[in-house]
Amino acid sequence: MDFLTSRLTTGHWARFVVYPLAALAGVAILHARHASADERNGFELAGASIPPAEIHQGGPPRDGIPAIDQPKFVAVDAAEFLSNTDQVLGVFRNGHARAYPIRILDYHEIVNDRFGAEPIVVTYCPLCGSGVAFSAQAAGAARRFGVSGLLYNSDVLLYDRETESLWSQILGQAISGPLQGRRLERIPITHTSWSDWRRRHPDTLVLSDRTGYRRDYTVSPYAGYEESRRVWFPVANTSRRYHPKERVIGLELDGRYKAYPFAELAKGTGALMDIVAGRQVTVRFDAVHRTGQVFDASGRMIPSLTAYWFAWYAFHPDTEVYQAKQ
Repeated sequence: MDFLTSRLTTGHWARFVVYPLAALAGVAILHARHASADERNGFELAGASIPPAEIHQGGPPRDGIPAIDQPKFVAVDAAEFLSNTDQVLGVFRNGHARAYPIRILDYHEIVNDRFGAEPIVVTYCPLCGSGVAFSAQAAGAARRFGVSGLLYNSDVLLYDRETESLWSQILGQAISGPLQGRRLERIPITHTSWSDWRRRHPDTLVLSDRTGYRRDYTVSPYAGYEESRRVWFPVANTSRRYHPKERVIGLELDGRYKAYPFAELAKGTGALMDIVAGRQVTVRFDAVHRTGQVFDASGRMIPSLTAYWFAWYAFHPDTEVYQAKQ
């Protein structure tokens, strides 16, 4: 069974779609057969900065996983659909705190939002366990993003609706289209439990589960995936050093990469001083809430990526890896 068929026919995926699975499978497979080597899901890949052969169809067509374009938020007291241990992506920006529950992002992957006058896009790839927030300004204009239905290194490829350029979530860079080579500004994000985010920001707003789409957000379409060693789609680089789904904090500074596996951080006391690319950083880890953040020498939080080990290594095989002293 190939990767496309596997994703389309899994029981968890069947819960995901709202239209008949057989119809989706037929459309996706037919499209795959008739698409040229340089065109997938309606996106031209000729001249892409990564080999088109390494870009895979994830199953759904373009926008088959619908981004949330008009997010609605509720206050803490109204977020009764969340339990204390539910994971959220938290963003504090321009004086506003907002939480984006993973149980909702599993079904939508992208939220086009605004923090005051600033356009923000919050993204999550369930296959890589990676949550990234970006300023949605690129090439002097605000952009709105959708889910292309394509993957690179098992990671979601976004597309901006204005130019239809494809963007790698983990690279934060356009890999094809008119904006190829442009980068998006990363915004610090916290991947943590709902109880932890609520404690830090008691006045936070929460993305409502009333999204306008018919989804059962109480059921994960990826149940069992995090525990499994299986990676559903091909990746360019693999490593057996850790469980493929071991969570790591990935840091990029001045072209240098370093991973801090949770398994290593859990051996310490919660705060780690380190030097990366000649710069002092502090990694703060909370084993209870399974969350970590990185701060510079002045105490300012800097963007980092919490993701599965396999995903970080697939993009950064030359990464340094923090190992706790025995």
